[in-house]
Amino acid sequence: MQIPGVPPADLPDLTRAEDRISFIYLERAVIHRDSNAITATDDRGIIHIPAATIGVLLLGPGTSVTHQAIALLADHGATAVWVGERGVRYYAHGRSLAASSRLLIAQATAVSHRDRRLAVARSMYAMRFPGEDTSKLTMQQLRGKEGARVRRTYREHAARTGLPWNQREYDRDDFAAGDPINQALSAAHACLYGIVHAVIVALGAAPGLGFVHTGHERAFVYDIADLYKADITIPVAFDVAASDSADIGADTRRAVRDRVHDGAILTRCVRDIRALLLQPQPTGTIDEDDALRLWDDNDIEIPAGRNYAGGAEDVDF
Repeated sequence: MQIPGVPPADLPDLTRAEDRISFIYLERAVIHRDSNAITATDDRGIIHIPAATIGVLLLGPGTSVTHQAIALLADHGATAVWVGERGVRYYAHGRSLAASSRLLIAQATAVSHRDRRLAVARSMYAMRFPGEDTSKLTMQQLRGKEGARVRRTYREHAARTGLPWNQREYDRDDFAAGDPINQALSAAHACLYGIVHAVIVALGAAPGLGFVHTGHERAFVYDIADLYKADITIPVAFDVAASDSADIGADTRRAVRDRVHDGAILTRCVRDIRALLLQPQPTGTIDEDDALRLWDDNDIEIPAGRNYAGGAEDVDF
């Protein structure tokens, strides 16, 4: 029987995650579909955004999205993330671009084995200290080393911009309660979390299975985002706070967008996640094999879609 509706795009036809626009934030608009484009309509008019070019669509307050728009995003492997005012709260996200569970299995295996988890955590810290040997450091030593690096980064950018800096302090429930630099940091980090979350979900990994962070639904998001804050969001936040911005949330989002507009963060994020989770390092595309199989207790995999009770009619579904 022919299934009604527009058929989804074939996986080989989809734009790879690292080749897409990092994120697009929309608020107070109606989100709909026009052919293969997402449309956003407000009192200023309509804009068209090709669905295949979107990494993550951040849906802020006042947005109304149609079923057709979400179906189009899903068909093209784009992730929709529902966020709060200024993008600083996360509520929900859409589907994955991946058709294979290879990264997810590798992630679950590594995080469930103490030595493998420690190796991945050490690799994450090693990315922040190029040229230094972190292979023998304990997690306590690594946390202390990272803490000193972050404090030094804050002091350097405070000196560069001439802003007074005390400490990272913010209220999750009251964005405006923080001083300008803390507001800018919160807004910038929220954008980065959205980008990283979208890449993790698009690749088929689990946002909640972290190696350094743990116990939170976005623990792995925070793990990966911490790799890029010193290069992206911290300098952007200090620049915005030093500019006497009248709307720090909006100005910071635009500044982060401009900083990552070339898509390099997506390429870097995809590369780093694969390097951390897959050993030895793979070659080729991310989803090399999307065949559905059944696990066997002899540590093998057998074809799915069959009835193993025997007989002539062995197709199960």
